[in-house]
Amino acid sequence: MKNIITLSLLLLGTGTLRAETEVYIGVEGQKEVAKTALALASFLPARPDSPEDLELAETFRDIVRSDLMYCRYFELKEDPLNPANLSSSPEALAFWKTLAGSLITAKASDLGKVWTFSGRIYDLETGHVLLDKYYQGEPRAIRRAAHLFADDIVLRLTGRRGIAHSKIAFSNNSTGSKEIYAIDYDGGNLIQLTHDKSIALLPRWSQDASRVYYTTYRYGNPDMFEIDLKAGKIRPFTTFQGLNIPGGLSPDAMTMVMTLSRGDDPNIYALNMVTKSLKKLLTNFAVSSSPTYSPDGRQIAFISNRSGNPQVHVLDTNSGKIRRLTRLNWCDSPSWSPSGEWIVFSGRETAKEKLNIFLTDLTGGQVRRLTYKAGNNEDPSWSPDGRFISFTSTRRGRRELFIMDSDGSAPHPLTELAGNSYTPNWGP
Repeated sequence: MKNIITLSLLLLGTGTLRAETEVYIGVEGQKEVAKTALALASFLPARPDSPEDLELAETFRDIVRSDLMYCRYFELKEDPLNPANLSSSPEALAFWKTLAGSLITAKASDLGKVWTFSGRIYDLETGHVLLDKYYQGEPRAIRRAAHLFADDIVLRLTGRRGIAHSKIAFSNNSTGSKEIYAIDYDGGNLIQLTHDKSIALLPRWSQDASRVYYTTYRYGNPDMFEIDLKAGKIRPFTTFQGLNIPGGLSPDAMTMVMTLSRGDDPNIYALNMVTKSLKKLLTNFAVSSSPTYSPDGRQIAFISNRSGNPQVHVLDTNSGKIRRLTRLNWCDSPSWSPSGEWIVFSGRETAKEKLNIFLTDLTGGQVRRLTYKAGNNEDPSWSPDGRFISFTSTRRGRRELFIMDSDGSAPHPLTELAGNSYTPNWGP
């Protein structure tokens, strides 16, 4: 039976607020591994005589094609002038079988206020349909539907979760104030989420990507607010005296580690997301901040200047034991990889250097530098699959949002939004 997805007006992130052979890009460097051959047919209009349907089908195909190329799992096989694009007859499938093991086909219909889109994956060895998905929604949801279909393809053919659906939240001051924005992983669908007309920073996604928590000076104190993307509402979440800075959520989403000052030096606390009760996690540990949970919830990475300059430390949540991982001149903004094997952070090796992006393993024995002689590089955050890292960089003058592979290769700006961008956080 077909799987049906309806994408409504309040589609996540667009609310009323403004395989066989795999490629893995790891921290050892990009590996030259053969990709899986995947045939991509033309996407067809549901009504052959409708230019609107044809235009919509081509729009969907462009987005899906871009997503499939970005993920680098596949070598796309295309032949736009071949009659095999026009049907899924045995003869057409036989043609594509000479090129690849699987085939993607789709049809789209533009009904004005609502569109429909159906996509299939064929196993060309057997001729069987591996996946049959149907989507419908309003015009503003077209890009998200295409991203979801691309991720469905990745999951079905590789067993890995795709990232085309994911978004990055960040702060930007192009309006004259620092406001929170969200953008698709590929730089599309930029949305301004806040209009605080103040200083809004440090967004953090909820586990289901339905909410964003951030720090704002909207009412004078650096409070933590919650953006409910489904309801289209923003409300205060914690308003303790002094700093209220969101860190990371536990795997069960019941606890957030955060930085609070409460009239004293900043320290790490665990916040119950339901009762708002607090537990102080560190004592006699000087200034500590930037906490982030390990994927299994058993450890918390954070920054502390207990030994002098700020360094990356790890707290074991069961035993309470703490170990120091880094010995650089300066460290900031740790982010735990989805696999749990690495922590990425910004820092500098000497006082004369600018800030760069580094990786450390959980022993601190391996510290790897990912950026070199390219301005200040800060605020790293992992993609949901652990293959890419978002960060900010001044390499082109102003502070911009960038993405690179997890080994430091292929850095590129994500958006041409004016102003300076800060503190990106890649959603699940």
